[in-house]
Amino acid sequence: MNDDASPAVRLPRARALLLPGLLLLAAAGALLALRRPLMMSAPACLAGRWDHCLGTFNGVVLMTLLTVPLSLLVAWVLARRRRAAGAPDAWRLSLAEVGMVHGTAPWVWMTMMPGPGAGVVPGRVTLVPLRDLVTMGPLGLGGNLLVFAALGFFAPVRWAALASPARLLVLGAGCSVLVETAQYALRLDRVSSVDDVMVNATGALLAGLASRRWWRAPAPAPAPDRTA
Repeated sequence: MNDDASPAVRLPRARALLLPGLLLLAAAGALLALRRPLMMSAPACLAGRWDHCLGTFNGVVLMTLLTVPLSLLVAWVLARRRRAAGAPDAWRLSLAEVGMVHGTAPWVWMTMMPGPGAGVVPGRVTLVPLRDLVTMGPLGLGGNLLVFAALGFFAPVRWAALASPARLLVLGAGCSVLVETAQYALRLDRVSSVDDVMVNATGALLAGLASRRWWRAPAPAPAPDRTA
C-alpha cells in the first residue's frame, strides 16, 4: 500500500517545486549570458556606490540577480506563515507575490531613469501607432516586452480575477500608461510612446499565457438556495 501511495504523494510536491526551479534556472541562464557586461558594474555595486550602480542598466540587472536568494527567502517566510495559518496554496501564492515585485520593480526603475536632458528638455509624446516600433531594434523590443512580463506571469497565479488574457492585456496597458505618463510629467528626457504601451502590454500577456497552467481558479459560484 505504501509503495502505491508514495508516487501520488510525491507528485504534488514535485509540482510545487517546479515553479521555483524554473525561476532559478532562468536566473542562472540570464547570469551566464550577461556575465561580462554585468561584471563592469560589479565593483561599483559591491563598493556601495549606488549612484554608479543603480544608475546604470547593467547595475540594476546585476543587483536584481544578486537579490534572488533574498527574494526566495522572503517567499519561504511568507509560505511558512501561510501554512501555519492553514492557508491553501501557500508556496504558490507567496512565490507569486514576491516574484511579481522582484521581476517588475527593476524594469520600472530602468524605464524611469532620467536622460541627459532631464528637467531641461520638454516632455515628448508619440501617439502614432507603429511609428517608434521600427526604430526600437531587437534590444529595445525585448526590453519593452520584459517590463511587465513578471507582473503578467505572476498576477493571475496570485489573483483569480486576473486569470484572463483580456484582463492581463488591460493590466499591462494600464501600468504602462502610468509609467509613460510619469516619464512625461517628470520631464525625464524620455519619449512617451503609444508603441511602448503596446509592447509592454503584449509582454504582460505573453508571460501570462506562459503561466496559464498555474493560474488561480476562480471561486465556485454559490449553490442556489432551494429552501424557499
